[in-house]
Amino acid sequence: MKRTLLIVESPAKAKTINKFLGRDFVVMASVGHIKDLPKSKLGVDIEDNFTPYYETIKGKAKIISQLKKAGEDADTIYLGPDPDREGEAIAWHIQEVVDGDRKDKKFYRVLFNEITEKGVKEAIARPGTVDKNKVEAQQARRILDRLVGYQVSPLLWEKVRRGLSAGRVQSVAVKLICEREREIQGFTPHEYWSIVAEFDGFSAKLAKRDNEKIEINAGKDALAIVEDLKGAIFRVKDVEKRERKRNPFAPFITSTLQQEAARKLSFTAKKTMMFAQQLYEGVELGSEGPVGLITYMRTDSPRLSGEALESVRAFIKVIYGDAYLPQKPNIYKSKKGAQEAHEAIRPTDLKYTPEAVMQHLEKNQWRLYELIWKRFVASQMNPAVFDQTGVVISAKNYLFQASGSVLKFPGFTAVYEEGKDEEEKEEGKLPALKPEDTLGVNAITPNQHFTEPRPRFSEATLIKELEERGIGRPSTYAAILSTIQEREYVVKEKSRQLKPTELGFIVTDLLVGSFPKILDTEFTAHLEEELDRIEEGKTPWLNVMREFYGPFRESLEKAKGGMKNLKGEEIPTDIACSKCGKTMVIRWGRKGKFLACQGYPECKNTSDFTVDETGRVKAVERVLVSEEKCQNCGKPMVVKSGRFGRFLACSDYPACKTTRSLSTGVVCPEGCGGTLVERLTKKGRLFYGCSNFPKCGYATWDNPRKE
Repeated sequence: MKRTLLIVESPAKAKTINKFLGRDFVVMASVGHIKDLPKSKLGVDIEDNFTPYYETIKGKAKIISQLKKAGEDADTIYLGPDPDREGEAIAWHIQEVVDGDRKDKKFYRVLFNEITEKGVKEAIARPGTVDKNKVEAQQARRILDRLVGYQVSPLLWEKVRRGLSAGRVQSVAVKLICEREREIQGFTPHEYWSIVAEFDGFSAKLAKRDNEKIEINAGKDALAIVEDLKGAIFRVKDVEKRERKRNPFAPFITSTLQQEAARKLSFTAKKTMMFAQQLYEGVELGSEGPVGLITYMRTDSPRLSGEALESVRAFIKVIYGDAYLPQKPNIYKSKKGAQEAHEAIRPTDLKYTPEAVMQHLEKNQWRLYELIWKRFVASQMNPAVFDQTGVVISAKNYLFQASGSVLKFPGFTAVYEEGKDEEEKEEGKLPALKPEDTLGVNAITPNQHFTEPRPRFSEATLIKELEERGIGRPSTYAAILSTIQEREYVVKEKSRQLKPTELGFIVTDLLVGSFPKILDTEFTAHLEEELDRIEEGKTPWLNVMREFYGPFRESLEKAKGGMKNLKGEEIPTDIACSKCGKTMVIRWGRKGKFLACQGYPECKNTSDFTVDETGRVKAVERVLVSEEKCQNCGKPMVVKSGRFGRFLACSDYPACKTTRSLSTGVVCPEGCGGTLVERLTKKGRLFYGCSNFPKCGYATWDNPRKE
């Protein structure tokens, strides 16, 4: 008797699903995509209607052979990769490979919004077919990205350095970060002053003079007002009390989950999606075996199913009581262009409370699950209610204002409070006051301030910006943020803010100069809308390709001859080479700008440099003397750079060849007894790895040294 074959893309998902289906089913995993465009060439025939040439991904031949063999023993085959465009493309390629030339199999597409027994069996009971529109939307995105990446990146290799990349969306993200940085650099702070009156238990800020809003721009003006207020009688002029409500937040969609995990858990978008994928596919819960704890995590719709609403409302009623339960479910609107195919990200079953599953989850899995669970429950609770009081205080012809609030009813805040991108000052409490009360003033203090520019983007605020502008989609944000940091276009500061590197500025300026349309945010957003229209069956994918490629090809041809060549650029200095006496010039290399002898290649002397306040260039010696002495000969140790990173070496080399790793002094967090040392990747990027490698493989990009 032939059995039914179900193919998913993940071994973890296969393991979880396997326990829900009987012996008549064989569940296998493709382990992601089995076919893709070739890495070594463009793989797209532009002249033949942008025909893509897919090839088997390296290492997938064995898996394909196993899937084919299993397909021969099955009459019916269900395709169950993730329910999105990428999953649809995976299903399409699996069907092509397994069916081959026979075309005698029955193939069905199944969409698992949640990996639970109920969710799996309902999906199997309502199968469909591979969605051609979704496949074409994914293929269009893949080809668009390939055309930009594989045709623009070689220009950057030629003009700047090898290993760089351009991306249709990633380059726009870097551009936004660079624009914000230049805004910060060009910002001129303006001085302003505030005056605060301190009373018993609270303070009030000067707001008006002669019933007109007051602006104080100089210290002398502030001091004059303070002097004028000496001996003044401070009297309560008005007290306004009102009830204020704060509504709960919608359940998570992909972008808001990434933002909140960044704020509250300090997770990168990539890390958030990794743990969310694990929670979706299934986590071992002791005797229960693997259980899918959350619904599908790539969604831009806050929609909740009727069953989920009934479940959470019953939970709130039992645990928190009627006062916390709205008369009707809270309904949240989707943003324009959102795909309604999936629910919001929520727990699959509320019986799996964070406390109930804590012992079975890794720490970070649990922290993310707790966030999702609480946000879901809170989204269906009543608003928090505050008693807010505003007070106006008069003194001569001046008016001061103070406000305060008291929590009257916690509502959804009993479960969940949203994080903030920046610290916000909470309102304090005010004492009982009534009009005509005379107040004793303890101090009148002038405070100097300066206007500040908008802050740099964090991962959370950049995702928010991209989403608001319609750039990228939920499934792309993690990859974008990861790539722009791996390519060293952007670095993450200790404050978690994203700062563009010199390389980021240079590449962005070159691309904007040669490909203004590709780097235009509105054009990028328009392309995203076109991809959505392909998925909806409203626009043929070839129309989108032709509309894009004509202008792009023109820009590409102009850029080949017109883009600035940094590799060949030399900026003269008045510094003499310490080895041959010729003039040193500033050149661009793999690690940025450096000083090089004009006599290259006969003289290969190079050096770092600094620029002082007058603009004068000065050479900087690269070898740094360490405080340590050589344990072998007693000579000073120096810091050098080698193939695997910086290291300490004896200054008496080659007579003494003593070396050792440059330790950070920070103990490895894995508890193996080692310390973290500096190392370099093959591309020269600095990271920190355990000194016990390979026994311990711990590594991190972040500098672990304590300040």
